[in-house]
Amino acid sequence: MTPTVLPTIAERLISDRLTTVADADAEASSIAAAIGEPARARILYCLMDGRARTSTELAVVAEVSPSTASTHLQRLRSQDLVRVFAQGKHRHYSLASAEVAATLEALSVLALRPRTAFIPTTPPQLRAARTCYDHIAGRLGVSLHERLTAMRWLTSSYEITPEGDAVLRAMGIDLDAARASRRRFTFPCLDWSERRPHLAGAFAAALLALALKRKWVVPDLDSRILRVTHFGQRELWERFGLKL
Repeated sequence: MTPTVLPTIAERLISDRLTTVADADAEASSIAAAIGEPARARILYCLMDGRARTSTELAVVAEVSPSTASTHLQRLRSQDLVRVFAQGKHRHYSLASAEVAATLEALSVLALRPRTAFIPTTPPQLRAARTCYDHIAGRLGVSLHERLTAMRWLTSSYEITPEGDAVLRAMGIDLDAARASRRRFTFPCLDWSERRPHLAGAFAAALLALALKRKWVVPDLDSRILRVTHFGQRELWERFGLKL
């Protein structure tokens, strides 16, 4: 290879890198614009409870006409923010992934960032326990994160320890299935009402599924609120040392 060729190769590599960065910037800007429209934002946050809804239902939430809602949903689908599936004559929409939910949760933190000392204004029930897509958020979610760490079942790098592995499997959590999932196993998600992290990812989803199956928590029909049952309070204390 002659020296005169080297600048050409270097220039090509730099050009390719700049093109990649520019493409990523343009994609991020397009996604931000899709989320940023108020009606579309209302649609997305409505779907944060993990439930699927029809375009008619979402039109009511977004406070727009059904035809306008359909246009908004097409935009959200084009950015891979929502997905759709047909059931009979109806088409139902849900968030496209847990990553979309985590992004919305992070945006809520920025939107509600206080200019002075933080004073929570979130409704008490919503702050106590709620779903964040498919995992537990609010004070309950944050407390579970802290207890799993304090009991040394979860490391600072978000790996389950051997002790935690044995206990969690005994509870009925299929850790192998969670690890085999195509999504991240578990990671911190900054809670918008508590300003501390709760757990997200495949393990966190399995933990919520267990809590629902065992009736530790019961979902509200019309919101993201989770109500901790009396049985759940006892189980959370006995299993995690968590007093609510």
